[in-house]
Amino acid sequence: MTQALRLLSYNIRYGGTGREAAIADVIRHAGPDIVMLQEATDPGVVSRIAALCEMPHWASERNHSTAYVSRIPVRSHQWLLARAARHPFLEVVLEDEEDGSERCRIYGLHLTAWFSRWSENTRAREIRALLDGIREHQAGFHVIAGDFNALAPGERLEVARMPAWIRAMIWVSGRDIARQTIQTMLDAGYVDGFKQLHGDDLGYTFPTWDPHVRLDYVFVPGRDVERVRVSRVVEEASAVREASDHFPLFVEVAG
Repeated sequence: MTQALRLLSYNIRYGGTGREAAIADVIRHAGPDIVMLQEATDPGVVSRIAALCEMPHWASERNHSTAYVSRIPVRSHQWLLARAARHPFLEVVLEDEEDGSERCRIYGLHLTAWFSRWSENTRAREIRALLDGIREHQAGFHVIAGDFNALAPGERLEVARMPAWIRAMIWVSGRDIARQTIQTMLDAGYVDGFKQLHGDDLGYTFPTWDPHVRLDYVFVPGRDVERVRVSRVVEEASAVREASDHFPLFVEVAG
């Protein structure tokens, strides 16, 4: 039987240049099989991270935010260019190590940033474009992971802890942030892996020096929710605060 899959989603901030060793330390601490990276815009940096983590499989394109490094074999990968999206989505197809069959598909994403009602409308369009683009594969087991730059419905918005310019944008756009993006995922039948296991836990992933917002998510189809065994924010690694402004999100799913 195929072993459980350990996945890490990690925004490494501004390409990660000069922080490869710290990023690799965090990844090794988490112990994933595969890492879906965001803001990984420099293939040289991704290559060095892969080498430091002893992950022989990796892919990155210059100026593309999404990339991956993997310990386990990858059957194929491709960047999906959706007209509505700022960053290409990354599709990684994993193969079963025993018989070479398709194991699952992982979709890595990095949605538009900024906190306002207008940017949330853009993110909602981006996520709808992704779901439309992968419709033919949605019957199989797949995972959607990354930096959504969005708040889930019902989550607390701690405006007072945000920079003044973000507070101003929130005020102008209605004193709150719309929650369309994550609601779109939920309406499409996906389950938030972290919330499924942790309920009311906050699960803040950003910023590492003063965590007060959850931007990073891992979703699975509702029919596969029982596959999610572990989901946690990796905040205890010694180098995690120097490595990036995001804590990575770890998930373990049954194979």
